[in-house]
Amino acid sequence: MAVRLLSHELSDLCLGKPALRSLSLTSTIAEALQVFKTSDDNFLSVWSCNHKPRTSQKTSDFDDECRCVGKICIVDVICFLCRYENLVSPSVALEQPVSALLPKIPALVLHVEPSCSLLEVIDLMLEGAQNLVVPIKTKLSNKRPKQQQKPSLTVTNHKGCEFCWLTQEDVIRFLLSSIGLFSPIPAFSIDTLNIISPETLAVEYHSPASAAVGAISRALVEQTSVAVVDSEGALIGEISPFTLACCDETVAAAVMTLSSGDLMAYIDCGGPPEELVKVVSRKLKEKNLMGMLQHFTVSMSSGGFSSASSSSDEEYSMTAPVSPLPRPGRLSRSMSYSARMVRRSEAIVCHPKSSLVAVMIQAIAHRVNYVWVIEDDCRLVGIVTFSDMLKVLRENFETMA
Repeated sequence: MAVRLLSHELSDLCLGKPALRSLSLTSTIAEALQVFKTSDDNFLSVWSCNHKPRTSQKTSDFDDECRCVGKICIVDVICFLCRYENLVSPSVALEQPVSALLPKIPALVLHVEPSCSLLEVIDLMLEGAQNLVVPIKTKLSNKRPKQQQKPSLTVTNHKGCEFCWLTQEDVIRFLLSSIGLFSPIPAFSIDTLNIISPETLAVEYHSPASAAVGAISRALVEQTSVAVVDSEGALIGEISPFTLACCDETVAAAVMTLSSGDLMAYIDCGGPPEELVKVVSRKLKEKNLMGMLQHFTVSMSSGGFSSASSSSDEEYSMTAPVSPLPRPGRLSRSMSYSARMVRRSEAIVCHPKSSLVAVMIQAIAHRVNYVWVIEDDCRLVGIVTFSDMLKVLRENFETMA
């Protein structure tokens, strides 16, 4: 059984993975936003087609002309708009190319061959790769979904090949299916395994959310989150990039005007409270950020908060009850709500004595790459990430070989 697990190739983990939807490196941020608002994608791959020959042995035979150079999501746009000059004139900022959103960190996204071994895949991820771009060796269908006819949203393909990408979650999920082979390691506590990292991204509940912009950007890159704690270090909640990804770009206005605690309430599912919307509008006026105020007001008046049937802004009331269940069709991201998945600002937590396998299951069940570790008094101890779990399991591979 152990030999069989070690013999798996990357292609085995890609079975059933959907083809990537691509965005050109020269597309504008506004075009990217349109794609996000009309599709079910949280992330989009960004591609550069420059017809350069491959220079790396790990480069796929299918991508010698077009390469995926990164990925973006709504959170990248939100953090970008939080810059003062972009708050002043968001319409101008949104006309910049999506290349302005890509982090200046190499090797976050890598092209690899389907024949890569499971060990090679894990090693690449432990070296910092977030997404491995893999060619799907199947013929492209002549029939395209209508959604793919839009120029800014296409299935990535080259020489008759589609691509998918593999994430840390995919690998952890795959290893969990054979977790018994790693015995007794999975039954050990995360404390015993020494995989609790005390280095967390955290902000105080009453602190300005604007002070957390850098932490949010870093959390997005590291695939973690920003803890919100009280004055004594107890974990209250989190500002999660995953939750922010279910919002629209106008959340930048809330980030720059609210406290960290209020921002948690603002981005929670069901739509922001009316009083917080008023606070954001008032503070934008006080800061003379009229460009963002106009953008924010247009979004708020678009009818995305409830199913109220009022015909004018004067009659519209955001205090109308909002159904906790998704309505048919695509919901506006300005609701801070996603029809695909509901995520609140409540943090996913475990105890230092929780077993490794229990934490793995917990993270996968909640679709997060991390779990916060707290004591009985809710004091934040640290964080356990998929990278930490992969490192422990990778070390155990040596005894299985």
